[in-house]
Amino acid sequence: MKSLLAILTILLCVSNPTFSQNKKDLIKPNIIIFYADDLGWQDIQLNDLDEPCAWDTPNITAFAKDAINFTNGYSPAPTCAPSRSALLSGLHPAKTGITNVNGGGIPKANKADKYINPYYPSGLMPDNFTIAEALKMNGYTTGHVGKWHAGSLEIQSSKNQGFDFVHESRGAHQGPKGQHNRTNNFATNSKNDPYRLSEEKYFPYTDASPNGISYPTDAVTEHALEFIKNSKEEPFFLYLAHWMVHYPIHTKNRELLQYYCDKLGMEFPKEDIPMTAKGQNNPYFGAMVTTLDWSFGRVIDLLKTTDDPRNPGKKLYETTYIFFSSDNGGAEKRKTEIMSDNAPLDKGKKYTEEGGIRVPLLVSGPNVLKNTTKDVLINQLDFYPTILNLTNSTIPSQFDSELDGLDISNVLLTDKKEVKDENGHVRTDLWWHYPYGDDTKNQSAIRSGDYKLYKNFNSGKYVLHRLYKNGKRNDLEEKYDLAEQEPQIVNDLATKLEKYLKDYDAKLPYKNPLKFKNANSIPTIISDSFDEKSRTVSIALEAGKSKVIESFALIKISDQPNGKGKRKKIKSTYIKVPVKVSSNALEYSFTIPQEAKEYGFILIDENRFMVKSKFHTIN
Repeated sequence: MKSLLAILTILLCVSNPTFSQNKKDLIKPNIIIFYADDLGWQDIQLNDLDEPCAWDTPNITAFAKDAINFTNGYSPAPTCAPSRSALLSGLHPAKTGITNVNGGGIPKANKADKYINPYYPSGLMPDNFTIAEALKMNGYTTGHVGKWHAGSLEIQSSKNQGFDFVHESRGAHQGPKGQHNRTNNFATNSKNDPYRLSEEKYFPYTDASPNGISYPTDAVTEHALEFIKNSKEEPFFLYLAHWMVHYPIHTKNRELLQYYCDKLGMEFPKEDIPMTAKGQNNPYFGAMVTTLDWSFGRVIDLLKTTDDPRNPGKKLYETTYIFFSSDNGGAEKRKTEIMSDNAPLDKGKKYTEEGGIRVPLLVSGPNVLKNTTKDVLINQLDFYPTILNLTNSTIPSQFDSELDGLDISNVLLTDKKEVKDENGHVRTDLWWHYPYGDDTKNQSAIRSGDYKLYKNFNSGKYVLHRLYKNGKRNDLEEKYDLAEQEPQIVNDLATKLEKYLKDYDAKLPYKNPLKFKNANSIPTIISDSFDEKSRTVSIALEAGKSKVIESFALIKISDQPNGKGKRKKIKSTYIKVPVKVSSNALEYSFTIPQEAKEYGFILIDENRFMVKSKFHTIN
């Protein structure tokens, strides 16, 4: 394995200005990605089906008049970290291996579970090449504001992934502490209040507040505005990854909470108890959605009122491409509290059903069609190659060739309704991989035209739904399994899905030996040694056991102590490294990198049982 220092050196060479485009050749447009957290497809007023959306999103609705609303827009994954890592790297979660949150741990077998989650990384590493690095290489000033969640080590941080400006506080999303709770943790007009209420008034306009209401100071929004103001002399890229509307569900805006209580026909909360009414009936959540919309509106207002110094006579709004979306589908429930409702879509966050992956997705900018709705299949993986094209940016071929999304410029700038790859082939498929959780979550899925197929990894069964028929809504609720009625379609889509899983080396759940009767044939480790001089470690297996089909080592790496002031908790993660295998497949070895603090081997046999060596600490 290359040392982390070596990887960083390689990337620094790749990022050499000799690759950069001369900024004098083109006045480049600005780029903003406004990325909401857990905002469902049915949580904005544009896509509401059946029952009208209960949440007010006036700024997003107004923005749609200048944008394309993609009603078949999808996130790369049904959870946060995989989608964020995919959007930033342009790589499918199965390719990076980042397929769930809180990765970088040693796979463990719980006695209650039949299956063990596969190993997956904690986030992006230096060998990933982010959209921020790509644009920085091409003359852009880059900024990240809000949530990162793409790795917690120093080498994984946003400032080491191509961003010049970084601000990652929660802002007004910070939950109540100590004596405070959701019924008394409201912002005030006090000068000493870090969330001091604004003097300016905004939506909603009510009988009690005909001129609008005040909003708490939000550091996320303010730092995004600060970045835009300070960066406008050069082309800029802003990745504004909002913390809202993720749990905890609360608001510091008393007037806005009162507005939703009135709208939903309920009394103002007197005690902090879970909201359990079904549907979209949680006033705290409604206040969060509208606060997110307010934040987005503040950014749009600044762009509309600020001259672009690089394009005389134009405002920044006219020279900026804006991508608005959410990291995954809506989170409907947490413990006993009901937050929102994705109906008619099935399920929500952590599920590959439509409610977990279909998200709001709007794009605006120079020459983008206005006030348009398109039902073409779009994935956030498409952002990276599309932005490269829209900004006339180039990156080294080893990174460009790996991108998994498609350039959707043709559907942004023309009336075309089909996304095509570089060979002119029309996109027909999108796919997702989430090998975690119980029997209903643990699956991969493929959307192909009107149909959606699921493969459950625990049962091995396929489920088929037809979402649309002849362009019209058919079974968007995914109630009817057509697998038995349509065996040929199942076979065709299963063949496609299996090829994706194989081509991307998608990791599958492991079997827990404690839960299966045929576990007596699994490989047995008979020796485990370490050569201190060569730093080579090796294990040997007993002959006559089941065949090993996958092998790797995990090493633990950590941040370095800074040695300043109060000692902070040192963050660590396990990363995957390859091992050498003997010709008889009974011996496995590798050389421990200097960065390693701990190591161990992981083996997977032909029956998908996991065998784990002892993990050793290195002094």
